[in-house]
Amino acid sequence: MQKLPSPPTPANTGTTQMIATTLYFEIMTKIVPQSRPAQSREKTLDILRAHSVTDAVAVLGVRGYYDDTMGKPGKNDRGIYDDAMFIVSPRFYLAVNANTDPSRYGVNQKIGKGMAVLQAGVWRYKRGLHGVSRGNPYPAFVQARAVELLRDGGERERGFFAINIHKGSFNSTSSEGCQTVYPTQWDEFQQALYRELDYYKQATFPYLLIENA
Repeated sequence: MQKLPSPPTPANTGTTQMIATTLYFEIMTKIVPQSRPAQSREKTLDILRAHSVTDAVAVLGVRGYYDDTMGKPGKNDRGIYDDAMFIVSPRFYLAVNANTDPSRYGVNQKIGKGMAVLQAGVWRYKRGLHGVSRGNPYPAFVQARAVELLRDGGERERGFFAINIHKGSFNSTSSEGCQTVYPTQWDEFQQALYRELDYYKQATFPYLLIENA
């Protein structure tokens, strides 16, 4: 069972607190699955090999992993953690609940363009900082090479767009195109990937993103 954070305590008590707590957990159980992805290490390795990924340390992202059990059946939704990520190395394997889409549809008002959707493919990432522009940087993962985007509205672009892999939040996936991990699983994911990259002396790693078939 997925561990959920404790609900905030409202100023009032009794019935008000009970209602607030009930609504809180209804929201949380709709935004994140009740368990972590169950895909086996062997299947993850088979997918990586099929896409010619041979690095010792690699990350697989599966868009729409929960598309039949969360949101609208058969559809990859936005604003929920219905995707999955897997870290794999010769000695380690980890599965986490994740998001590979922007949190909403439409225009990103900061840049006047459609929201960015990272396209399926093998992309190179490295250790870096997320949140620098907001003055609250923390260790995460950033582009090592160009990536390809499809923006809402149909525009395709290739280049560096700060499509990072970082921590999401509890009531949102916190993404304008970045790949995000559910917050209670982020530290484990980030620390494990840093550790495996150090152990195998990799400066970068392949992030394979696929669409759930």
